[in-house]
Amino acid sequence: MGSVEILAAILAFCLVAAVVMLALRLRGGVDVGAVLADSERRREDAAERLAAMQSELAGRLGQMAESQTIAQARLAEQLQIQERELSKKLEERLADVTRRVGEGLEKSYKTTETSLTDLKQRLAVIDVAQKNITELSTQVVGLQDILANKQARGAFGEIQLNDLVSQALPPSAYAFQATVGGNRRVDCLLTLPNPPGSIAIDAKFPLEHYQVLRQAGSDVERDAARKALGQAITVHVKAIAERYIVPGETAESALMFLPSEAVYAELHASLPAVVQDAFRRKVWIVSPTTLMATLHTVRAVLKDASMREQAHVIQVEVTTLLKDVERLDERVGKLQTHFGHVEKDMREIRISTDKITKRGERIQEIEVEDPASLAPASVPAAEADEDDTHPRPRLLAGE
Repeated sequence: MGSVEILAAILAFCLVAAVVMLALRLRGGVDVGAVLADSERRREDAAERLAAMQSELAGRLGQMAESQTIAQARLAEQLQIQERELSKKLEERLADVTRRVGEGLEKSYKTTETSLTDLKQRLAVIDVAQKNITELSTQVVGLQDILANKQARGAFGEIQLNDLVSQALPPSAYAFQATVGGNRRVDCLLTLPNPPGSIAIDAKFPLEHYQVLRQAGSDVERDAARKALGQAITVHVKAIAERYIVPGETAESALMFLPSEAVYAELHASLPAVVQDAFRRKVWIVSPTTLMATLHTVRAVLKDASMREQAHVIQVEVTTLLKDVERLDERVGKLQTHFGHVEKDMREIRISTDKITKRGERIQEIEVEDPASLAPASVPAAEADEDDTHPRPRLLAGE
């Protein structure tokens, strides 16, 4: 409530009190003038008190206003300080957040860039692998086309046989498409010395029967296909034994080359009777791996035969080497004798130098004596040299 409203309320209260007192006095027969004078006096007192109260209230209001102004100033100052601190903290927090966001963005950018680089490299590798797979698929299709034809398949086996033989043996140890038994042409003939003699190698590739075996869906079909494969190999073994084992011209055995490890493994795993029949006919069935081992054995045999052929040359060289050693021993003996003479000469030279040194010392120690009393000094026998036939006289005074 404001000060004006308070004063109005006090004045209204005083007027009401004055009217009530006036009414009471009129009832009691009191003098109206006195009552009015008393009322006027009381009103003046009330006005004075009201003025004093108003003055006091104004002072208090002024103090309150001043205190409020000071408080507002302090509050404004504190608010400004808090605002500056808050602004500073907000700036620091904003800078820290900005720095962290920047670092996170930079790290994320580097990670993304690295991932993209790795992805590009992997895509490049995948692209190369895809190209290789495509080329391999094309080559496999081409190989299937080649193997589908019997003549082409035979040529494939012969080419593989040629590669293996040419890599393992020298050119003088083999011949391709050689003729044996008059007019029989064999894929490869290993020219070995007797024994054992030349060995014929014929390449066979029963691919159709093996594919039927691999594609069989039941045990019955599988047994029938395996039996057909064994019969086909037996036919090839008989043909090789009859055509390429020629008594007096070739060895007593021949080789049948299967250019497939899978067919070779299936043969030894499921058809041991066929393998035993080939052994009885002296036809050894070989795969690329076992053929390479056989060729290395052949190479060792050729090397041993070459060593036997060159044995006489080796003996001649060894004899010549022994003569050279004897001649060297004789020359070393002569050199040792020469060193003995040199050692003797050095020892005699050392004896002569010792004598010269001792005689020089005696010359330094000689005293002046009477010439009549001087006599030739005899040289000790131990100091006599082979050349000392005349003793040296002692020096006279003044000489």
